[in-house]
Amino acid sequence: MTTTAKASPSSRSEGRRLCALASPVTSLWIAVLPVFALLCGCAATQAPIRTEGNVDLQRFMGDWYVIASIPTWAEEGAHNAVESYRLDDDGTIDTMFTFRAGSFDGEEKRHNPRGFVLDKESNAIWGMQFVWPIKGDYRIVHVSDDYQRTIIGREKRDYVWIMARTPAVSDRDYQDLLAIVREQGYPVDLVRKVPQRWPDR
Repeated sequence: MTTTAKASPSSRSEGRRLCALASPVTSLWIAVLPVFALLCGCAATQAPIRTEGNVDLQRFMGDWYVIASIPTWAEEGAHNAVESYRLDDDGTIDTMFTFRAGSFDGEEKRHNPRGFVLDKESNAIWGMQFVWPIKGDYRIVHVSDDYQRTIIGREKRDYVWIMARTPAVSDRDYQDLLAIVREQGYPVDLVRKVPQRWPDR
């Protein structure tokens, strides 16, 4: 025979008190969880970053001034930043990134990674190797028809570089380039202009 124990008045009162305390927390989670799930779903379903369909590597080579960027930690505060490319006989790209640290008179910094073209059809997806055997994601998401302006991005959308053949671009061109960065899914409020000053150029 099974015996059912009756709850005492004091235990029922304590249970009601705990439920009352839990109700606001439960309600908060009920309200927040759908929003959290929506945000996670958006991040998971973000479209792949778009790249140029056909990059002429020979025309792409040469010097590019960094007009603006979401920089890596190593280039925070960079002045007079320039990225230079040279196509070697083996198909890899000798790359030189130089800048002045902190000011126009700051210490000159140089980085010399090697680029590897991973997508031979478009020539727009590279692996940039600073240290063997790691190749960092590097994508040409835009290059102007005259090869005077370009945007380099990454699939993670963590860093981006707006570059040009000249140390400065018109405000209209800059806004057009920034619009492309925005369309690619980047938070453009993180983009910062890179100071450029070249009296002889």
